[in-house]
Amino acid sequence: MSVRLDDAEIWAELSSAHTGILTTLRADGAPVALPVWFVALDRRIYVSGPARTHKFARIRRDPRCSFLVESGERWSELRAVHLSGVAAIVADAELLDRVGAALDEKYRGFRTSRSAMPTGTREHYSVERATVEIVPAGRPISWDNSRLRLDA
Repeated sequence: MSVRLDDAEIWAELSSAHTGILTTLRADGAPVALPVWFVALDRRIYVSGPARTHKFARIRRDPRCSFLVESGERWSELRAVHLSGVAAIVADAELLDRVGAALDEKYRGFRTSRSAMPTGTREHYSVERATVEIVPAGRPISWDNSRLRLDA
């Protein structure tokens, strides 16, 4: 039996995952992997945040990236989806509204209220925002170790 997920399972896993790991490239080619909140819509991944952060600067310079979601604690429970792709800053107002609404719906119960944040943190997040769209290149890598039959 294969541990690979089929296409529908891949996108279901991406849609239901809470936090993803976005990897972008520094100017010297060194990877930088960061946890991000995201939504999966129309077989694309969307990430939003303060426009002036380094992750968005790296994407503007080099759009190549990767994205990973994983779950499970025991080896036999490990399940993951990893995709490589190309990211671009979203400019379409209708798409930005749709992504914003999806992010609000997904993370509404997890956000810290602005009034509860320290002043510096509140100021960091009270700036112009950017959203990137990650378009997968090729078939994602996936696995679900629970599909393996282990010897008793």
